[in-house]
Amino acid sequence: MSLLALYAPSLRGRAHTPALECRTPDGALRTLTFGELDQRSTRLATYLRTRGLSRGDRLAFCLPNRLAVIELWIACTILGVIVVPINVLYKGREIAHIIGDAKPTAVVTTPDRAADVPAGTTLWDVADLERATEGVAGDTAHDTAQFTAEPCDADTPAAIIYTSGTTGTAKGAVLTHGNFAANARALISAWGITHTDRYLAALPLFHVHGLGNGIQCWLASGCHMRLEERFDREDALDWFDTYRPTLFFGVPTIYVRLLEAPAERARSIGAHMRLFVSGSAPLPAQTLEAFRERFGHVILERYGMTETLMNVSNPLEGERRPGSVGLPLATTEVEVRDAEGAVVPDGEVGELWVRGPNVCHGYWQRPDATAAAFIDGWFRTGDIGVRAADGYITLQGRRSDLIISGGFNIYPREIEELLLTLPGVREAAVTGESDPVRGEVPVAYVVGDDSLDLDALAAQVRAELASFKLPRRWVRLNTLPRTALGKVQKHLLAAQTT
Repeated sequence: MSLLALYAPSLRGRAHTPALECRTPDGALRTLTFGELDQRSTRLATYLRTRGLSRGDRLAFCLPNRLAVIELWIACTILGVIVVPINVLYKGREIAHIIGDAKPTAVVTTPDRAADVPAGTTLWDVADLERATEGVAGDTAHDTAQFTAEPCDADTPAAIIYTSGTTGTAKGAVLTHGNFAANARALISAWGITHTDRYLAALPLFHVHGLGNGIQCWLASGCHMRLEERFDREDALDWFDTYRPTLFFGVPTIYVRLLEAPAERARSIGAHMRLFVSGSAPLPAQTLEAFRERFGHVILERYGMTETLMNVSNPLEGERRPGSVGLPLATTEVEVRDAEGAVVPDGEVGELWVRGPNVCHGYWQRPDATAAAFIDGWFRTGDIGVRAADGYITLQGRRSDLIISGGFNIYPREIEELLLTLPGVREAAVTGESDPVRGEVPVAYVVGDDSLDLDALAAQVRAELASFKLPRRWVRLNTLPRTALGKVQKHLLAAQTT
């Protein structure tokens, strides 16, 4: 199924039904119907076509949550253009890699981000696209009723979303129309999402959690959505009170912060909510229990990846087991295998392998990485877990050294490689440290010469990396603990003294 076919019942079949509320640049709330959204997105597709975009081209965006992101996504779906989302927290070094790899025709952003984009990159001001959707750009004076969408099917690439590997080199997962459509249909069925739901969207749309789950489920179900730029605890309580959503997707950090709500207000919010969903990082069992006591809801935890979208979920009806990510979704197969690829018995730990229509077709321009990750149609997730006799899956950690902080993936090797390029640093290792709010935060251990200044080092790293990747603690060592073969023993670092 193409995404346009998935959206059609909402965009065309519910043309006069209110679709979403979102903020205008001055902060006021604006409401659009599904029909208006369809018309505006088609108008934008017409405009993009006049600017030379065609099927198979890549178009990147580096934008916070705003209406233009949604309209850009739908317009690219209509054109068969491949969307390349860029994390708004990324800086020049990180953005340059994505642009150099995906080679987009242009990057849609705001003028203040121009300095972060490599010289020579074609930049399109998002304001120009917004004027096009309003019908005020001269080259959109075409009859959108006569506009012909590009024919797309389940195998047509829809997005390249970048995720890093253990080497720290970002790889672009190629997600198709079929991947997004299958994921949306599976979640709508599993979580009982209907057109009567009201979805509060505060997750970033450059991330698969907000884009792959939230936006797709909204468009596929025809429910109502309120889009906010970012999560803020104080504002969020007002959103829950005034918008009165029934559906909310968050990461553990968000739920920890919501627990600060006064008990009476929390219960009032819980009274109109139908479902809270958590993902992108492990949800501590104590957070789940504290939230149940305060809000009267058991958070539904699920498990997915950039490359696979959603794989496993606790049930809507039935036991939502603390510490477990639940059962495989109806269309996804999950097996637990050992290092040789053999399936292990229930109760034994192994790597999770998955396959299904939700799994990406491979990595952009990386046949080596694709061959390593896919074996006989199965995708090796790199996640370690165990399956109980009744099918519930519990994650035990990562095959790599991945740190998940506030729902964002942090790969230590990327930080380590940057540190080793800086003056005074001889050796560097980065590990995760437990944090009550973000789940984990990175800690940097460095060995340097006499000129090494940790404060100056931190300042240099701050200028090179996104804020969520910055080490929250710096430890200077005389030497890093290593095995006889020279491998750093990261599990011993916390015990080291300066």
